[in-house]
Amino acid sequence: MMNHSSADGEAENTQPLRYLSKGEAAAIEAELLKDYRFGQQQLIELWGQACALAIAKAYPLSSLTKKQPTVLVICGPEQNGSIGLVCARHLRIFNFEPTIYHPKRSAHSLHQDFTVQCEKMDIPFLSYLPTEVQLINDAYNLVIDAMLGPEADCSNIKEPYSGILVTLKQAKIPIASVDVPSGWDVEEANQDGINPDVLISLMAPKKCASTFLGKHFLVGRFLPYDIQKKYELNLPDFPGTDYLVKL
Repeated sequence: MMNHSSADGEAENTQPLRYLSKGEAAAIEAELLKDYRFGQQQLIELWGQACALAIAKAYPLSSLTKKQPTVLVICGPEQNGSIGLVCARHLRIFNFEPTIYHPKRSAHSLHQDFTVQCEKMDIPFLSYLPTEVQLINDAYNLVIDAMLGPEADCSNIKEPYSGILVTLKQAKIPIASVDVPSGWDVEEANQDGINPDVLISLMAPKKCASTFLGKHFLVGRFLPYDIQKKYELNLPDFPGTDYLVKL
């Protein structure tokens, strides 16, 4: 059996962390689903729970300034939105008070399952997002951006997401983005998108994160060793039994 903490493994860790292109990220995910027989629901659950853990590390309950530990989770229609739903559910378990804004619900059965799970935990869903940004600043400690993931075309963002981004750019409370900040191109650093305080990269960071200066967490420990090696990810050591590491 291969010893992954051998000197050989340690040598690999001295190599720079790999930043993925859009195509590479899609290829790794496809391989996990097809060759390694991970289920999509399994991956989304893993990622969503780890995102909640990252939020709890970045913003411990004791550090929140509002009277209530309120968090606004904005979910998109694709996989990032499902991850946001799972994240909200786990934040509720961790005694945060999430509220979800989910303007365009997916017809995908998995997405609907995750939605019902949140509803059954009495997590409120907003019917609209206030355009008066001060209302958001006053009501919540932070915003979790789970809108537009790596699959989104940042050059053609449609409503309601283009309007939400305009509102979020004016927000004074912290924003934490899942995998790729909404409005950013996966391949290159942000030109005109939101400016999150926290980024939670899934599997490995994407190329756009190479110049990110905020708190950066990586959720990648679950990746099979052979995939890490094949794509030369050079993931850092993860502390203890944690599924995520702060970069």
